[in-house]
Order: sequence, then structure tokens, then C-alpha cells
Amino acid sequence: MPLDALLNIAKDAAYEAGQEVLRIYESGDFKSYTKADQSPVTSADFRANEIICHRLLEATPQIPIMSEEQNNGALSEREHWQRYWLIDPIDGTQEFVARSGDFAINISLVEDNQPVLGVIYWPIGDTLYFARQGSGAFKQADGQTQPINVRRLDDPSESKVIIAISRRQAQEKVMNSLSSERQYATLPLGSCSLKACFVAEGKADVFLRIGVTGEWDTGAPQCIVAEAGGQVLAANFEPLTYNRRNSLINPDFVVLGDPDVDWQKIIQHNIEEPYENS
Repeated sequence: MPLDALLNIAKDAAYEAGQEVLRIYESGDFKSYTKADQSPVTSADFRANEIICHRLLEATPQIPIMSEEQNNGALSEREHWQRYWLIDPIDGTQEFVARSGDFAINISLVEDNQPVLGVIYWPIGDTLYFARQGSGAFKQADGQTQPINVRRLDDPSESKVIIAISRRQAQEKVMNSLSSERQYATLPLGSCSLKACFVAEGKADVFLRIGVTGEWDTGAPQCIVAEAGGQVLAANFEPLTYNRRNSLINPDFVVLGDPDVDWQKIIQHNIEEPYENS
């Protein structure tokens, strides 16, 4: 099945799940739980996962699914997958519970261990971000679809840098990892994927994520940001990996805008090594 057809399937699944999540969010009728890693999950996450998996399996029964809200098995069971769906039913569950509205539905398709299409749906804003490899990145909102691109700074070596930053994380953790030689403005947001989308559409220039995330948090954003002219990398500026390790946990990572900026001079954050073998 061609990527365009698969992209439409993912868009439809994300929208359907997003509308159900929005209904649950507005009704307030959901239950919250705590996972073993102390991260939150809700009945809305499980419902979104059910909808997405049903739609994807119905349309593409031959393509396996990896999801945050299911047991994905050991590497030995999945290392030979050449193509698979990678989903985060609700990215920003903490924001969902806190009722900030900054949560999204993430669906990506991974081929040969790299994301080749990405869909991120923001239910509160009724906004869809999407991309497929080699075709650019797009934003669909208010009945219009338009291409998006990272912001180009007037002076890559001097201009003030806009940082998308978490509402829930102490800003000092991020600011202490940045060069003191530049000026910064901060843009507080919720979910990882929405912060990445803001970089992709030029509302922010960079996003540094310090803390635990999974491969499902970066699959869709990586494709969208790359097609918009940016990059998503581990915080040591090495490529992120997909389905190559027993653990599906990411290292700290960065979402980078303008490719003319020397980001390694700006971001000076150390991550534990070697995460590749975990």
C-alpha cells in the first residue's frame, strides 16, 4: 500500500480517536491510574488506543502495531519488522488530567527503523499536523491545509532563540543546559508532540526534552519536523533509534529548527551513555 494511502488511514484514525478523547475530556468522565514508572494514564488513553488499533488493523491487518498502551514484547519478537505503526494514543496525559488542553494523538509509520510518515492531531484546537517522507509537512486547521516550515533566524549566530518549554518541568533544567552567550524567549506548552509541531511551523526554534519519553513520543514529530526542514536528535546530537533495543525508552532529545544555526554551541546537555544498549 502506498504511503499516501497509509497517511490518509492514519489521519482518519487520529481524528476519530481525537474526537472521542475530546468528548471524554469535556464530560470529565474518565478514570486516572498510575503506571509502574509513576507516569499517569487514564481510561481515555485506553479508549483512544482501542479506536486507533481497531482502525489500523481493519485497514492494514498485515502491519504490526507498537503502542505506549500495550505490551510490545521483547526485541527478539519485533526486530524483524520492516514496517510497523507506532502510536501514542494521548501524548500529554498529564495535560489531559490537568485540563490545560495541550494534549495530542500521535500516529507514525516506521519503515526500516525510521519514521516515514507522521500524524499529530490536537483535539482542542481541531488541528492536524502531518507529513510523509519526501513530500513536506502540513498543518490543517479552520478548513485550510497549508505547508509548514521551521523559522529561519535573521542572524543564525546572534538572533534571540525561542524555546518551547514544558509547563510541568522546572525551567532551570533546560536553561542550565543552554549557552549563556545567546538570548532566549520561552514558549510554555504541554505535550512533547505539540512543542515539536510549534518548532515545525516556526512558532518556536528549539525544544529540549529532559526526562523519560518513549519512541512513540518522537516517531510522528520526527517525520513532521524533518519534512519542515528541522531535525529531531538525541541530546548528544546522535540519531534516535527505533525498534533496535530491548528498551523503547528514549534518551533526552532535542527538536531543532533553523539548520543554519550551530545548535551544538547552544545546547550543552549531557545524557547518560550508552543508551543504545539499554
